[in-house]
Amino acid sequence: MNQKPISDLLKFSIINIDKPAGPTSFSISEFIKKSFDSNKTSHFGTLDPAVSGVLPIALSRACRLSDYFMHKEKEYVGIMRLHSDVSEDKLKKAIKEFIGKITQLPPKRSRVKRAERIREIKKFEILEIQGKDVLFLTEVQAGTYIRKLCHDIGKNIGGAHMFELRRTRAGIFSEKDKNFIDLYEFEKIIEEYKKGNDSLLKKILIPAEEAILKVLPHVRISEKNLKQLLTGKPVTKSDLLQNDELPKEDKFAIFCNAQFIGIYHKTNEKEIIARAEFVFN
Repeated sequence: MNQKPISDLLKFSIINIDKPAGPTSFSISEFIKKSFDSNKTSHFGTLDPAVSGVLPIALSRACRLSDYFMHKEKEYVGIMRLHSDVSEDKLKKAIKEFIGKITQLPPKRSRVKRAERIREIKKFEILEIQGKDVLFLTEVQAGTYIRKLCHDIGKNIGGAHMFELRRTRAGIFSEKDKNFIDLYEFEKIIEEYKKGNDSLLKKILIPAEEAILKVLPHVRISEKNLKQLLTGKPVTKSDLLQNDELPKEDKFAIFCNAQFIGIYHKTNEKEIIARAEFVFN
């Protein structure tokens, strides 16, 4: 799949961008779109303007895949500033109360409805303490507000607020990935691409079907009904290769040889075992 021509990659791929602090996630997505003169781009998970880090940008038809990537756990490194002198033991005790499932009310300035919701805090580790600044690493369920989390931790220890934040991972996309690039690097690659050199661009474009394999199970089908499946035909048992079985998960991807066909969900119908949610045709 990584040998696809650049014209195909630009229609169905993802770029792992290092968003700087300052611009909005939407403005970064629009910048990428204009750079390619693309018809559409979208980002997988909004970062506040002041927050930097991992911001996956989908190109063209890959935008349809946002639901399969956005709702994955996130990892952040940040600085929480305490409002008073607090011992490390007392701070750790306050943090421990927020590990696991918590009830969180989104901040007033958020775009979502202000209603309490359950979110899971999988990890909140202190990396370093300098005065009242606490460097931390946290791993959380998608949709968790780290600014609100810092504020709530501070309630019983004299107050605290988030001073700085960087997203280091969003689902399968990480700042450790070899194709993770900042906007300065991206602009240089685009300059080369417009000169006719697409080798650097190919290195940063993540084929969407490769990313799908990391978030969804997959099954293989035979070629006999390929044309009908590409026009939306439901899947029957006879479409699968002889030794393939449906995965235990409700949603999965289907491939024919190396060709990505689409994303499907199981059904309880007699002959039909799955119906399409997204078909790549």
